Amino acid sequence: MAHHGWGGRPPASDAEARQRIVDATARCIDRHGAAKTTLSDVANELGVTRQTVYRHFARIGDIVGEVAAQGAESFVDRLVAHLQGIGDPAEAVVEGMLFCVRTIPTEPRLSTMLQIRDAAAFGRGATTADAIAYGARMLHRFPVDWAAAGIGEDELSGLAEIIMRLLTSFVEHPSDPPHEHDRIRALLDRWLAPALRPPAVLAHGGR
Repeated sequence: MAHHGWGGRPPASDAEARQRIVDATARCIDRHGAAKTTLSDVANELGVTRQTVYRHFARIGDIVGEVAAQGAESFVDRLVAHLQGIGDPAEAVVEGMLFCVRTIPTEPRLSTMLQIRDAAAFGRGATTADAIAYGARMLHRFPVDWAAAGIGEDELSGLAEIIMRLLTSFVEHPSDPPHEHDRIRALLDRWLAPALRPPAVLAHGGR
């Protein structure tokens, strides 16, 4: 591992070097956006050569993917905190989706999840097996007793896939003119929420 450059503070391990490259890439994305961030930008940010960066990542897309993955973890923490106290599965899913629709487009690091194929959660990779499994793990963290709501473990993957597909559509392909959030909530309440409510509740008109 090279010990020159790095702003005079060489990393102590390969793991530290990789994390500092990821952090530098995140800063570049904040300034320029993911699409305009190059490997040269990252190397300049760190005060190292391109070859030094290549020792740890084969291409800029791999680094951006790691930025997206780490951003996804932080984002899910915030999402779960936002949902605390909402135990109803339909309400939690609708509110969670609205939180995503509001938040993802406004933050450059989260938006990288929409711009790369191998992102951990959203975007064009949102329907891969790994992404759906990630979505199911995310649902496990919701403050919802899924079993008590009649939603089995084997059904969470299907729910995760539907959520990922809908989120990708809402965020990447907004309506023209864009829907207000109240309109999106109304759509989800009408067409998604009923699938998450027990049949007995639906049969009695919600009573």
